[in-house]
Amino acid sequence: MAIQNPFSSILKTLENPEGGVFGKYYSLPALNDPRIERLPYSIRILLESAIRNCDEFAVKANDVEKIIDWENTAPKLVEIPFKPARVLLQDFTGVPAVVDLACMRDAMNRLGGDSNKINPLVPVDLVIDHSVQVDVAKTENAVKANMELEFQRNRERFGFLKWGSSAFHNMLVVPPGSGIVHQVNLEYLGRVVFNTNGVLYPDSVVGTDSHTTMIDGLGVAGWGVGGIEAEAAMLGQPMSMVLPGVVGFKLVGKLRNGVTATDLVLTVTQMLRNHGVVGKFVEFYGEGMSELSLADRATIANMSPEYGATMGFFPVDHVTLQYLKLTGRKDETISMIESYLRANKMFVDYSEPQVERVYSSHIELNLSDVEPCISGPKRPHDRVPLKEMKADWHACLDNRVGFKGFAIPKEAQAKVAEFSFHGSPAQLRHGDVVIAAITSCTNTSNPSVMLGAALVAKKACELGLEVKPWIKTSLAPGSGVVTKYLAQSGLQKYLNQLGFNIVGYGCTTCIGNSGDIDESVASAITENDVVAAAVLSGNRNFEGRVHPLTRANYLASPPLVVAYALAGTVDIDFESEPIGVGKDGKKVFFRDIWPTSEEVAEVVHSNVLPDMFRATYQAITEGNVTWNQLSVPEGTLYSWDSASTYIHEPPYFKDMSMSPPGPHGVKNAFCLLNFGDSITTDHISPAGSIHKDSPAAKYLLERGVDRRDFNSYGSRRGNDEIMARGTFANIRIVNKLLKGEVGPKTIHIPSGEKLSVFDAAMRYKSEGHDTIILAGAEYGSGSSRDWAAKGPMLLGVKAVIAKSFERIHRSNLVGMGVIPLCFKAGEDAESLGLTGHERYTIDLPSNVSEIRPGQNVTVVTDTGKSFGCVLRFDTEVELAYFDHGGILQYVIRNLIHATREH
Repeated sequence: MAIQNPFSSILKTLENPEGGVFGKYYSLPALNDPRIERLPYSIRILLESAIRNCDEFAVKANDVEKIIDWENTAPKLVEIPFKPARVLLQDFTGVPAVVDLACMRDAMNRLGGDSNKINPLVPVDLVIDHSVQVDVAKTENAVKANMELEFQRNRERFGFLKWGSSAFHNMLVVPPGSGIVHQVNLEYLGRVVFNTNGVLYPDSVVGTDSHTTMIDGLGVAGWGVGGIEAEAAMLGQPMSMVLPGVVGFKLVGKLRNGVTATDLVLTVTQMLRNHGVVGKFVEFYGEGMSELSLADRATIANMSPEYGATMGFFPVDHVTLQYLKLTGRKDETISMIESYLRANKMFVDYSEPQVERVYSSHIELNLSDVEPCISGPKRPHDRVPLKEMKADWHACLDNRVGFKGFAIPKEAQAKVAEFSFHGSPAQLRHGDVVIAAITSCTNTSNPSVMLGAALVAKKACELGLEVKPWIKTSLAPGSGVVTKYLAQSGLQKYLNQLGFNIVGYGCTTCIGNSGDIDESVASAITENDVVAAAVLSGNRNFEGRVHPLTRANYLASPPLVVAYALAGTVDIDFESEPIGVGKDGKKVFFRDIWPTSEEVAEVVHSNVLPDMFRATYQAITEGNVTWNQLSVPEGTLYSWDSASTYIHEPPYFKDMSMSPPGPHGVKNAFCLLNFGDSITTDHISPAGSIHKDSPAAKYLLERGVDRRDFNSYGSRRGNDEIMARGTFANIRIVNKLLKGEVGPKTIHIPSGEKLSVFDAAMRYKSEGHDTIILAGAEYGSGSSRDWAAKGPMLLGVKAVIAKSFERIHRSNLVGMGVIPLCFKAGEDAESLGLTGHERYTIDLPSNVSEIRPGQNVTVVTDTGKSFGCVLRFDTEVELAYFDHGGILQYVIRNLIHATREH
């Protein structure tokens, strides 16, 4: 029997000023609690969700009280449940999610439940966007050519997603070629306020990509979660989260002339990394807010993962409403949004006196202090002011190998690599640019920086500057709207002239889809050990991510990407050294091609129009010819093809029974890998191209797949056999067991043999041995990837012992039944004298009721060492998942029990 919501008395009717009613809503002011007025806006969204979903089972009245009392409860790290309004997937993460849903239906069927109960219970928006490999660039027909290649490679995967859109209710699939998921979310999918069955409530979203946070710029609470958590949320499970602290970020002043939104976001990223915001919300406020366009806000929100916050939130205000109008939302919808948010005290009106809100800590930035900058060469938060770039680059060449060092001997730093490029003599030096890409969700739909880049190109072309032909240039807009305003402005032709032709709409270079660079350039780099550079307008530049041959990777604004492409090197002082020589023989400097803020604003105002958004997204709903012609199987249970190398039934539910298996400890486990600090999900999870000598390549070749058809790991996320083989296959990974050697190998301890990580793991499994991983700080930082947890589980890893974990990755490990443990403060493997050659035992009670979140446990080795660790199951719900062997098994058993009880 359904329990009545204990807060039904505050369900009020919202009148439409034009006549009639908009609907009913749970009114926060009707609680008459003065504490609510002081709550940050981001916390009010959690509060409304808890009130609306309160059933005294999954969400209790006590949870509501915890949120209202946030000022006192947040410092105590209390646990609350949260039910997001919807879930956002893109195809790389969407395929495994749909694979898991299909598997769950099969398991439900086998266990005697109703398989059709496995359906998303909240709206799921799945955008096929991660599929643009830059095979064809620098040509007018690049988009069409790359799209045709993607459909050839991914027909089976796309067909599977199309099957999912009809087999499962409540799932919208946006076809390929539409744009980057986060931009489509911002311009089209974001509701801001939902109206479901006559009940109004704030839009909120969790997505399987960490840059889901881009939507926070629209006043929609959204953040990245693991694919495993997202699947549970889709199935109506409340997300268990620690009630976060909120850092108040006050903005004052305005940006100086010529400073871009990218310069601002790189500055904010560094400030917040230094402040320490991991696991917290950041909420922006202050008079400087009116100076920031919504696109600029979204740029800052997008990079929340890089500064470590769960969210970078911009509450809804008049700027938000203007953007909704610009992007073609209906006037009646915008009126409903404003009326609801004002009535529920969730709208900021800067024309009214501001009530002082309480924050956990404060930080302030005067926008006029922001200066042009880039970040790199290996991490997004290593910001370098543009005026210091040349000196910083030379320091990086000198420094020992690390995040800011390449250890190039002084005598080798001026080395020139001579080579022939298509019959013409060419040269490469350390720091020369070989990839220049306007790419990624952060910047490629922000009109000010996109049109700014086009203005740089126009000025450069008019002065007669050119880009060296061996630099791989590309432009991947975040949505089709960009193409329309670049065309309308007449500026696309200048970008084309410099080689920045549009290659497609989606993630490209930033995710590792750079495509090949010319063979002559590749040979010159490898044969001469050149530290080649990539400059991209992305948000991630971790080592080995952008391209295997670019050791230096810098994040920059789109206009700076064009400037560095023209200069051809990062070893330049833009203030004193010329970028090139113009057609009149005169030196051309950076200042000669850089547009003023007024020039950019004028072009934006004249060329970014609402009809462009309407036309673009009308085309999305209609699909494209190739997509519409895809034939897919019918039926609600999927017919698995054992010969498929794209879609494979994983073994998660093999031998599953109705009884939970209970907690497991670890006995006499070997150390599979021994890591230092900052091992990212790029190191752990299969990403980018499949190396010709890798275990995944061997698997594909054995099944008759030609090397040119390998495709990327991302495209094969629906095949667990390939993904397990690609786990820890990053060519730049540093495993201490190899004593200084870099690469995806490890030592099989019993035999002393050096093997691929996959082969060693399978050897341990066949011998009946458990394995563990030792790691340093920030283990699992970077993009949220479910395969960074699924892969190690399939390799037989039972526990990870680290100094600290990235939030989403720790949660994903729990979801897959892997035990996360943290060394005690001040301790790590090195200080404890652990080499990784020991065997490890971790005893846990066999009854889950005897385990507490965050309790201390003792790890014992066969060499007589014993040390304490913190068990990082952070909530009671996570312990329940562990008891069931994982989150998906927990959901299936609960659904079967619920249907049997009914």
